[in-house]
Amino acid sequence: QLVESGGGLVQAGDSLSVSCAASGRAIINYGMGWFRQAPGKEREFVAGVSRSGGSTTYSDSVKGRFTISKDNAKNTAYLQMNSLTPEDTAVYYCAAKSTIYSYTVLTDSANYDYWGQGTQVTVSS
Repeated sequence: QLVESGGGLVQAGDSLSVSCAASGRAIINYGMGWFRQAPGKEREFVAGVSRSGGSTTYSDSVKGRFTISKDNAKNTAYLQMNSLTPEDTAVYYCAAKSTIYSYTVLTDSANYDYWGQGTQVTVSS
């Protein structure tokens, strides 16, 4: 089970960190990803981190502003979001993929096995 938390309402330019706590499985064996879905739009990839934590990938729209990480000891993944804009408003979902590959980052939502319920992030102008 994956449970996101930390979403909320912020102003443009603010920062926000969302978390994804895993239970029932150890994320040390998983690559993790963050996706988002805005109203009327398809779910899109935001950021991914490899099983080892040594590789990360970001969408062009968030590169340089967002940082993904995973803490295996806390069994939690994080997404630090800086310089938020109204275009970042969406429901943010974390996802996990069991993998034997330490440095592969998956960007296709179809490749992920487990999903959280999502957390709303709203950025006002």
